[in-house]
Amino acid sequence: MWRPGFPCFQRPVCSVGPAKWRRAGIGLAGLCLLQLAGCASPPPQHPGNLCDIFREKRGWYFSAMKEEAHWHVPSAVPMAMMYQESGYHSSLHTKRTYILWIIPWGYQTTAYGYPQAKDEVWDEFNQATGRDGSRENFGDSLDFMDWYIAGNQKNLGIPVTNAAQQYLAYHEGRGGYSRRSYSSKGWLVQVAGKVGARARAYQRQYDSCKESLKPGFWERFWNAIF
Repeated sequence: MWRPGFPCFQRPVCSVGPAKWRRAGIGLAGLCLLQLAGCASPPPQHPGNLCDIFREKRGWYFSAMKEEAHWHVPSAVPMAMMYQESGYHSSLHTKRTYILWIIPWGYQTTAYGYPQAKDEVWDEFNQATGRDGSRENFGDSLDFMDWYIAGNQKNLGIPVTNAAQQYLAYHEGRGGYSRRSYSSKGWLVQVAGKVGARARAYQRQYDSCKESLKPGFWERFWNAIF
C-alpha cells in the first residue's frame, strides 16, 4: 500500500463533480442506474458520514452488505481505510516520475484505485479468489480490502474490528508489520490512529441509521435480479 497524503497524488480526471442519487420517487430507469453505482464514480459528497455515503451511493451500500456478510468484517473498517488511502477516488495514482524533470515516466509505485493496492498484491487477490477485478470498481476494491483484513486476522491475529492495527498491516504489508517497521514512522502511527477514530465514528453513524438504510421492496427486487 502507498503512504497517503495529498501532495503524493494526482487528481483523477474523472472526478468532475458530485452525483446525487435520490431515494424518493425512483422509477425503473432509476433502479437500473443504481447498478452503476458500484462501478467507478465520483467520490461521495459527504465522506465523513457513513450514513450519507450509503444513502447517496446505494450500490456501495449493497456491495458493503454483501462483503460484510461474506468476510464478517464490519464495513466501517475497510471504508475508513479506503477513505484514508484514496479519498474514494476511483482512478487515483501515486505521484508521477519524470525523465529530465519534464518527460512523464510512470508512477512512483503501482498503487492504484480505490484501495491503492499494488499490482502484486492485487494479482494475488485475483488468483486467490478466482476474480478478475478492477481497482476502479468499488465492489471489487471493498472485496479486496476485506480479503486482506480477514487475512491479517488469520495470519497476524489482528481483530477485524481494530482498524488502526489493520491499517498498519495494510500499509506496511504483513512482513513489515511483523517486523514492526511502523515503529520508526511516527507519522504513520498517527495516521493509523486517525483511521481507527474514523472507523469508530463510521460504526456509530451506521448503528444509528442501519434500519433506515434497509431497502424497500423494489430495491430488494432489483438487487436480487442483478
